Amino acid sequence: MFVYLRGDAANEQVSRVQEEVLAAGFKKAVMNPGQEVSVVNCIGAVPHEKKLTLREYLLTLPGVTDVVIAKTPFRLTSLLSHPEEFTVPLNGIAIGGNQPLVVMAGPCSVESEEQILSAAQAVKQAGAKVLRGGAFKPRTSPHLFQGLGEEGLKLLALAREQTGLPIVTEVTTPELVGLVAKHADVLQIGARNMQNYQLLLAVGQTDRPVILKRGLAATIDEWLQAAEYVVSEGNSRVILCARGVRGFDGGYTRFTADIDAIPVVKGLTHHPVMFDPSHTAGNRELVPSIALAAVAAGADGLLIEVHPNPDEARSDGPQSLYPGQFAALMQQIKAVAAAVNRAV
Repeated sequence: MFVYLRGDAANEQVSRVQEEVLAAGFKKAVMNPGQEVSVVNCIGAVPHEKKLTLREYLLTLPGVTDVVIAKTPFRLTSLLSHPEEFTVPLNGIAIGGNQPLVVMAGPCSVESEEQILSAAQAVKQAGAKVLRGGAFKPRTSPHLFQGLGEEGLKLLALAREQTGLPIVTEVTTPELVGLVAKHADVLQIGARNMQNYQLLLAVGQTDRPVILKRGLAATIDEWLQAAEYVVSEGNSRVILCARGVRGFDGGYTRFTADIDAIPVVKGLTHHPVMFDPSHTAGNRELVPSIALAAVAAGADGLLIEVHPNPDEARSDGPQSLYPGQFAALMQQIKAVAAAVNRAV
């Protein structure tokens, strides 16, 4: 249930609504303040008849303009819960809304000091605003490189110190959240962990922005409900990231590009939506076309793998761009973004 109040509603009017909502049996009454409209999100399992009765009562309270009974399985992330422009702040930039498109780039894995510093300098020079790099790598096989762990986090922090780029890296277990959050500016939940609910709850208790990737075969509803777990713990700074879903064209592409998910999800939620063309393609020759398609479809950002020497990469080398390729792609991204009235 969503309770809408005037943006200038007095604090006591908001508090009265929250008290009544909790008294009716809802677990939480989360406030989203706005300039014109503020929203109280009512979270919890309450019988429909009781909601109807409560709705009629709430409409009589001062400051309340409307009450809507939610019909979607996702409530906190619904566009109805935050009708005004919503952005995720990150080190002086903002992601989402009508803000410039943000490109995050870097290697799949942090491999050495020389490698990550070279990558960081290259992507910054080309125009990327955030450095990506994996310290903990959940690989398909246990015999593959699993990342440098805490040493990788320290190298990412060194790259941030030298370039000024904020860093995004994946966290794989609830136990690692504190350690990763200590070093990283943005926490990433990988596709294979999209429904690791304990991990989602743990990152929801941090103050770090969270990039939540769509699962390999997850529906949009499942993806948004996974985001609900993060937001339900108090962290609303969620960025959704599409990255391709399971298809049946193995050998040509790694996954099927879910470009249509961008406009669909932007019509359902207020959260920013990014796209990862690297994991979708699995082939660096396909990355530029998919990236540009995502920009044209309205993506708020891109997550692109770039490596100083992809042929020697310890993970995802075939889909990683050379620095020169990335620099050229950035110019194309700017041109397509301008065509859809978006800056970069």
